[in-house]
Amino acid sequence: MITWLQTLVLLIAAVLAVFGEAAFQGLRHWLGAQFDLLPAFVVYAGLRTNLVALASLAVSGGLCFDSLSANPCGVSILPLFLIGLVLHLNRELILREQAFAQFVLGGFASAAAPLLALLLLLTTGHRPLLGWGTMWQLAVMALAGAAVTPLIFGLMGWLDRLLGQHPTLESTFRPDREIHRGRS
Repeated sequence: MITWLQTLVLLIAAVLAVFGEAAFQGLRHWLGAQFDLLPAFVVYAGLRTNLVALASLAVSGGLCFDSLSANPCGVSILPLFLIGLVLHLNRELILREQAFAQFVLGGFASAAAPLLALLLLLTTGHRPLLGWGTMWQLAVMALAGAAVTPLIFGLMGWLDRLLGQHPTLESTFRPDREIHRGRS
C-alpha cells in the first residue's frame, strides 16, 4: 500500500531531478543532448505506486519540466502519463524487481516520452527543430534513461524502507502467562 508520505517523497525527488537537469548542464554541452530523468521516475511510479501517485507525478513533473524548457506548458504531461499508465496496467506481467527489466523499461520510456511529445507538438501545429542531430539526442536520452532507472529504483526503495511503515512482528509468547516447568 502506497502512503501519502511515499507519494510526497516521489514528487519531491522528481522535482529535484528536473531542477538538477536544468541547473547542471555540463554533460549536456559535452554530449550535445540533455538527459531527462522524469521517464525513469514514471517507470518507477507505474510499477510501484497507484494511479493517483502516477497522475500526480506526471502533472507536477511535466509542468516543472515544461516550465524550465522550451516546450509549451503542459505538453509533457500526456506522454508521461500514458507511459506510466501502460506500465501500471501491465505491471503484473513485468519482472519489475530485475535490474535488466528496469534498464529496458527505462530506455523504452526515455525514448517514447520525447517521441510522444514531438508527435503532440507536430499535431498541434508547432514547428520543432528536427534533423539528424535529433536521432543522436534521442539515443543519448534513451541510454541515459536506461542507465539511471535501476538507480532510481534502488534510491526510491531505500527511501521507502527508511520512511515507510513496516509491520511489526508479533510474538506468540504472552508475557502475562506463567510457565511452570517440572512436576506440579
